Amino acid sequence: MRLFHVSEERSIGVFEPRIPSRQDLDQTKGLVWAINEKCLPNFLTPRNCPRVCFHINAETTKEDKTRYLSSSSSNHVVVVENKWLQKMRDTKLYLYEFDSMEFNLLDENAGYYVSEKKQVPINCMEITDLIEALSKRNVELKTAESLWELHDEILHSTLSFSMCRMKFATPRGY
Repeated sequence: MRLFHVSEERSIGVFEPRIPSRQDLDQTKGLVWAINEKCLPNFLTPRNCPRVCFHINAETTKEDKTRYLSSSSSNHVVVVENKWLQKMRDTKLYLYEFDSMEFNLLDENAGYYVSEKKQVPINCMEITDLIEALSKRNVELKTAESLWELHDEILHSTLSFSMCRMKFATPRGY
């Protein structure tokens, strides 16, 4: 299994565990976060870009697949607001790969893994074209004026999903 950390920061030599900002996690234990390869496309966007990401799973109905995926060859979609498309074109990301031995699964749906120990990346790759990186992974990139309607629909679908940085999304009703 391959695990990654995606950052806009270049040349991170060591990842130190940090206290999580999520209040549902133990606030006394620092964590290094990683994402599995299947869910990696959910993070091939600028850091604060709000996005609704989803992919099919064993329980996904034919109706949901037909409704939410445009391409019969793709099983994964990343949706960003229109106003973030230029930032997607202008952003460079660094993909740090970790040895997975010291990581534990935190959330299978989202592909999150964590380690309580400092981590030294075993590899670092630069991604200069995020749109191309998604395309190479056979991921549909879609845009919308607002993410909130889709957000609410996907929550009640049979798809696996990740909804990131929604606090930066255009407010409902705009």
